[in-house]
Amino acid sequence: MSEHVASSDSNVSDGHCHGFSHPMPVWQLLAVFFALILLTVATVYQATLDLGNLELVASLTIATIKAALVLLFFMHMIHDKPLNIIFFMSSFIFVALFLGFTLMDAHGSGYQDKKELKVLDSQRAVAPVDPAAEAESEAPSGNGAGEIT
Repeated sequence: MSEHVASSDSNVSDGHCHGFSHPMPVWQLLAVFFALILLTVATVYQATLDLGNLELVASLTIATIKAALVLLFFMHMIHDKPLNIIFFMSSFIFVALFLGFTLMDAHGSGYQDKKELKVLDSQRAVAPVDPAAEAESEAPSGNGAGEIT
């Protein structure tokens, strides 16, 4: 059993430990947390503004910054290998390109976010309602199910 402990200690010294190896200072985590809160408030405030076509760009920019903060600090990508960072950042770039081309296509093809309501001015013939006939139709009919004669 002492050999197992010695071998695990040698793995730790070689840098092959699979535990939590990137402790971050509390002030840094709190700074990222408050930055995320501030960006959330900015997102809510931005929703009240009338920016026209820039609303989507502003929302996506704020969301990208928030995702980058979570990815870098809470998922510890800032301490990871550069190859992993390249893969993650390239996936973000491709998503931005796909969204950008989709939005350019939707904007350039004459898409309009307006609905026109047509006012119909038709004269329909409406039959007058006879209250006596209506009362007779609501009265129970005598089909013999509950009647005693």
